[in-house]
Amino acid sequence: MSSMHRTIEGQVLVNHLTQDEMLIDTTLLAQHGRSARTLVKEGPLRVTIIALAANATLPPHSANGPITVQLLDGDITFDVAGKEYPLQKRDLLVVAAAVEHSASSKAGGTFLLTVVHGQ
Repeated sequence: MSSMHRTIEGQVLVNHLTQDEMLIDTTLLAQHGRSARTLVKEGPLRVTIIALAANATLPPHSANGPITVQLLDGDITFDVAGKEYPLQKRDLLVVAAAVEHSASSKAGGTFLLTVVHGQ
């Protein structure tokens, strides 16, 4: 199924983050330092798994709705409004709507991003 058609079919969607679901495009990761796969796209809700390569960054940006970030593995540091938040495995970071943030990784890492658009 294309990652852009991952809607909730019925009242509940259970997604076990197995190795198949967490499949990251290693070619994109090597070429661009990052790769992402949308797991859920339903109305204003987006859930995406994102990988950063070693020494990679996500440039500063903001979302029009609140976001959460959960580190799955590796190391990721988020810079939110000028303050650094180095995340450890299973940490959950919550960022309010329209707050500028960026991310970087020294060794590489994978995180789960949840965005609620249009809040």
